[in-house]
Amino acid sequence: MSNFQREGSTSNSHVGRAFEERARKVLAEHGLRLELGHRVPCGLGPVRKNHAFDLGSGNPKVIVECKSHTWTSGGYVPSAKMKNWAEAMFYFHMAPSDYRKIFVVERSVRPGRPESLLAYFLRTQAHMIPPDVEFRELNGDELIVHEV
Repeated sequence: MSNFQREGSTSNSHVGRAFEERARKVLAEHGLRLELGHRVPCGLGPVRKNHAFDLGSGNPKVIVECKSHTWTSGGYVPSAKMKNWAEAMFYFHMAPSDYRKIFVVERSVRPGRPESLLAYFLRTQAHMIPPDVEFRELNGDELIVHEV
């Protein structure tokens, strides 16, 4: 049986929650005060259902999705995680247009190559990305801005 838990962690959910807290702290240092689990009505038509984004605020209107995913231990694309990132793009697409949308990921550079996981996603999944999403990578506590 394979174990897909992050090495050295109690569980992958702990890794995710810790990353959300770190992202919240770093974004606050850049002037964005956000709360965890911010709910926003999302939908494609007149019917909308509340979706809890990882971080957000009603004033100013900001929603953030955080992902702490890495390349596989063999340096392969974590394809299931990329589907998860594409799903996040779909929720951004369904969110109200007056919200600022930010996608924050843990910086993970592919072994033996200079490409980060976010750069790979931006290169291969551009057709899935709404035009108003901003991309950030956290490298420790350094916030790296990516232009799309």
